Order: sequence, then C-alpha cells, then structure tokens
Amino acid sequence: MESGPAIFTGAVFALFGVVLLGWTAVRVRHREPVALGVHQITAATAASVIGLGAVALGAWCFSLQ
Repeated sequence: MESGPAIFTGAVFALFGVVLLGWTAVRVRHREPVALGVHQITAATAASVIGLGAVALGAWCFSLQ
C-alpha cells in the first residue's frame, strides 16, 4: 500500500477507536447505557474490544509506510 492511503486509513481507524473508547468510558462512568437493550457489561466489553481493535488496526496501517 502506498504511504498516502496508509496514513489516511490509519488515521481514520485510530481516530474511530480512540473516540469509541472515550465515549464508552464516559457512558460507563455516568452509569448510562452503552447500547439500548443490551446488558451494560456486555455492551461495554464489546465496544471496548472493537475500539481497541480499531486502534490496533490503525497502528498496523501506520507501520506499512
């Protein structure tokens, strides 16, 4: 992959992951639902795993340069 698209893709994934992790942390701290109709622990765990995966994927894209 060329460096331009790799940088853009890595930035998108990293930004999405960081924002998702931050949003999840705020919702859990305020004891508000993370996802409607889903048990809070399950929703927070799933959102955290997806957020960490997105950050890891973004870091992997940055390493392709």
